[in-house]
Amino acid sequence: MVYQIDLTGQSGVVFGVANDHSIAWGIARLLGNAGAKLALTYQNERLKGRVDRLANTMKEAITLPCDATDDMQIKDVFESAKAEFGDISFIVHSIAYASREDLSGPFSDTDREGFRLALEISAFSLLPIAKYGAPLMRNGGSILTMTFQASQKVYPGYNVMGTAKAALEHEVRQLAFEFGEKNIRVNAISAGPLDTLAARGIEGFLDMKKVHAEKSPLKRNITADEVAQTALFLCSDLATGITGSIIPVDAGYHIMAV
Repeated sequence: MVYQIDLTGQSGVVFGVANDHSIAWGIARLLGNAGAKLALTYQNERLKGRVDRLANTMKEAITLPCDATDDMQIKDVFESAKAEFGDISFIVHSIAYASREDLSGPFSDTDREGFRLALEISAFSLLPIAKYGAPLMRNGGSILTMTFQASQKVYPGYNVMGTAKAALEHEVRQLAFEFGEKNIRVNAISAGPLDTLAARGIEGFLDMKKVHAEKSPLKRNITADEVAQTALFLCSDLATGITGSIIPVDAGYHIMAV
């Protein structure tokens, strides 16, 4: 038997599209290619034109504004999605932020506002997204977020973002439990280093990529397409038995002790 992922007739919302190098865009592109109708969010007016141009390359996609620090904007996204699509089948949360100052230097120098901002945008934002999105998943669905191994291990230059990812991963487990009886699955992809614009702001990122390629069992870095393919699987009916999981897509680096 041959299995193909066909999302024709399904719809979803992808949060965090910033440019054509972003993880969110790579995922959105594959979901659209599989037949899904999409709503892509953009953070502010500065990014609107860029995201609009990306949406225009897809067969059926709309764009919506969403500042992840504003619950009402998140609620409005799902009200617009309901008006456009009715029900939805999946949500992709690919949102993270920490100030450049808090991604370098001693972790203990992180100030209270920087800590709050990183946790609010990178972790807390998943909660209102799940809260307002779940009612549109009347037939069940998939909520997917993005994490990184710095949630469990020390990556110099990642600092407070590692703390945010640790919080995010526990949210995945809590939400999977909460929404399981509604047949809504909640998972995360823990991706290896990818050459996105955001990643370039991490001190030592190129060294991180080099070590991953040298030490991982596959002896290489991953690609954005590999992350997107895993996301496509997790958003599809082929993954109906998977929830509360952190799925590594890192060429096997996570199994290594050195």
